[in-house]
Formats: sequence, structure tokens, C-alpha cells
Amino acid sequence: MFILCRAKVMAVKTADVLLVGGGVMSTTLGMMLKQLDPSLKIVMVERLDHVAHESTDGWNNAGTGHAGYCELNYTPQNADGSVEIDRALSINAAFESSLQLWSYLVKNDALPAPTNFINPVPHLSFVWGEDDVKFLRERYKKLSAHHLFDAMEYSEDPAVLADWMPLVMAERDASQPVAATRVKHGSDVDFGSLTRNMVEDLQKSENFELMLNNSVTKIKQQEDGRWSVRVKEKHTKIVKTIDAGFVFLGAGGGALPLLQKSGIPERKGYGGFPVSGQWLVCKNPEIVKKHGSKVYGKAAIGAPPMSVPHLDTRIINGEPALLFGPFAGFTTKFLKKGSKLDLFGSVKGNNLKPMMSVGANNMDLTKYLIGEVFQSQKERVEALRNFHPQAKDENWTLAKAGQRVQIIKKDESGKGKLEFGTELVASADGSLAALLGASPGASTAVQAMVDVIERCFKDKIAQPEWQAKMQEMIPAYGKSLIEDGELLKTVRKETLGTLGLG
Repeated sequence: MFILCRAKVMAVKTADVLLVGGGVMSTTLGMMLKQLDPSLKIVMVERLDHVAHESTDGWNNAGTGHAGYCELNYTPQNADGSVEIDRALSINAAFESSLQLWSYLVKNDALPAPTNFINPVPHLSFVWGEDDVKFLRERYKKLSAHHLFDAMEYSEDPAVLADWMPLVMAERDASQPVAATRVKHGSDVDFGSLTRNMVEDLQKSENFELMLNNSVTKIKQQEDGRWSVRVKEKHTKIVKTIDAGFVFLGAGGGALPLLQKSGIPERKGYGGFPVSGQWLVCKNPEIVKKHGSKVYGKAAIGAPPMSVPHLDTRIINGEPALLFGPFAGFTTKFLKKGSKLDLFGSVKGNNLKPMMSVGANNMDLTKYLIGEVFQSQKERVEALRNFHPQAKDENWTLAKAGQRVQIIKKDESGKGKLEFGTELVASADGSLAALLGASPGASTAVQAMVDVIERCFKDKIAQPEWQAKMQEMIPAYGKSLIEDGELLKTVRKETLGTLGLG
């Protein structure tokens, strides 16, 4: 059906599922729905000229495969010195869901050989100074007692640590107390490659369509409950309308403005706090080969969680490199290729109070971010020397990382609070859902999309056929890896073997 509209052609097409954004979240949902029901007509709309180019791109995230093994911000310390591990347990279990789906897709030839997107890289936490060593010791004690983390190793012996991470220990002050934990079956994930390969498989289906260079300009729900979504092609300016039964807004930092366009009541009160990032990158092969792990430290006081310093082995598009950072910064853009007006455009009457409240109550964070922006190369390399004492300026170059938008939402008093996790916002009828926030992001994409399916496809997921398929894709589906140690053993043995991480 074609309608002449202001000298532009408006094409109307229908879809069962419309995925907005070509990143790992939308792609994971599309892949899971394709397995659950191949007859579903799925359309993916991406504003750029190729998929996985924003936060999902390998250079725009840490690629850690966040499992709680090394990220110290997932295990906060209480005033009495005790360590909370609940969040680390839930994140680890969620990452296991990702490993299960990827294993299933590899075995069914929907993904290529695992080395194309995931490689074994041990995960280490490293601290120095008596207080932080005491914290890490307590963290190890709590975590290693649980079956999810029983493979974790701990040492305060400089000789052992030199074997684990020679670059980090070389020429370090011998009088300085140090400690580290290690999980050998950690991984480095190239989420860009993972996503591109999943999209390539989706495109083999006649019921999947990828629309690149198309931006969503309008989202409106019709009287029959379906959604009319208007998109505009970048080069031709042709406007198309997609009539969709279900819409998923998985556009990273761009999800909040899209959610606001939808007009659903659940959008009210949500705002966003944008944070940019930068890496120091080393591709010198002589240095790169001396470091084969991901080493995470403690964040500076006042730093957001995504700014936890770490020295990472990365394998992106098959090329090894070292990354250190990220160095956070303040920006008004919601996307790396977004507009400086994004933040201002997101301010609405229903979220003005929460956003102003967060701004007033987080001046220390704002000052920290601005301070990061104005750091010199010398200052950044000096921070790197905490992890690599022999670091030289000339071996490290600065590169931009991805853009993140932290959630601002109303608290109990009606004011605002800043959230550093991810959150699913769905309409009451389940016909539209949006994923907001950043950390831990891509690593837990599978569990996040399980939540979308359970909330938005309630009738179908209740059917035996969908239940069976979910358990085929994710063997631990419907069970708790946190509570069931024997199930974890079975599942982890299978996934580590299939993905070459064992």
C-alpha cells in the first residue's frame, strides 16, 4: 500500500515484532523469538548504516563478559567491614544464561566458531594497601563459599601474582601490601561480532527484515492496541509507517527519548544522566603479549560504576590489544553519534522534578566527570601506572568509548534518584517495552530478554511448546543456578566446553 504524502512516498508495512535499535539487546530478543516461533514477522530498524555500532561495538564497551568475578562494585562493603554478595550472585547467574544461549546457537550453526566472538581471558581483581587487601580477603571468603564462585583463587603472595599478571607486578613497590583473586574461566566478548553474526543468521529468514539508515520519528498506539511507528530513511527522506503488534525499544541511550515518544503512562518520571568514556589503548605486540587477563581495581570515590579502572586483554575483530580505563566524562549526548541537544530534549514536565533533584544532589559526580574530561595524557598514563608500573606515554593512545545513559527515576518522596543498573519498562498491556540503563548491560542481555518475553508474551510463554524451546535454548530456564549447585555444574561444564572457555 502506497500513499502520496508531501511529495514523499509513505509505505505501510506490517510486523508482528518491531525491534528498534540494531544492538545486542534487540538482536538477542529477535534471535530468541525466531527460535520460539519462526513464523513471527520481525522488522529491525537501525538509525546507522550498520548494526552494532553504538554501545555494542567492541571498542565501545569493556567486553568483560560481566559475571561478577572481578567487578568490585558488585560487592559493596558495609560500614562494619562485611561484604554484600547478592548482586554478584544474580549477575553471575544472568551471565550463565547468556553462555547457555550462545552455546545453543553455536551447536545449531546460528553462530560461527566461538573464537569469532568469545575467548578465554581470566578475570582478576587486584588491590593494594592494607584496607583494600582486607576488603578483598573478605570478599573472597564470602564469594568462594558459594558454588557459583567456588573456582575463585586468592593470593597475597607477590610471586604468585607475578605469575598471574606479570605486567601488573613488574617493578612494583615490594613493601606495598597487594592481593588478587582470579577466575580462570573468565572471558573476553566481542559483542559487536556476536551481534553482527546473529543478525546475519536472522537475515536468512524470509520473516526478518533489516532497515538500516532509518530513524523513528513517531510512535503511536492505535485503538486496536497495535502500534503505528513512523520511520524516515536518512538518504532518500522516504517516510514509512510500520504497523506492529509488539515494539521493543532496545536503542541503548536512545531508548529513553523513544519511550517518551510512545506516550505510555509507565514512561512518566524517567529521565537520563549521560556519561561518556575514553580508553587508553595499546597495540604494541611486545606489550600486549605480556598481559593475558582482565584486571579490575576499585573505583575512585565519587566515580560511577562504569568507571571502575581495569587493564584488559581485548580481542576485537580477531585483533589483540590492551585497554585501560575507562576515563569517564560528561556530555549532553545520549548516543555516541547523537546530538548535544539529547539531554535537554529529554526534559519533560513529568520528569523535571526528578532530574533537577538528581542534578542538585549529585554535584560531586558532575565535578568528577568534568574533571575526567580535562585530564591530560600524562595524568591518564599516571593512573595506568597503578596497574602497569612500566607504562610509557608513547605506547598508549586515547580512544573514545561508548555513550551510556544512567536512569533517573522518582523515589518514594517524588524526587529523583540516580540508578546505575538496567531496568525494563513495559506498557500495561505488554505491547511495548523499553530497556533503560547501562550496567551490566550486554553481558546479561539474554536474561534481560527472558524478562521481556515473560512480561510481554505471557500467553505464548505459558504454552508447553514455548516452555520446551526455552529450556532447550537455556537449560537452566525456570530454575535457580544460585540455589542449585548440581545444575550449575552440569550447565557450566557444557557451556565452557562448547565455547572453549574451560
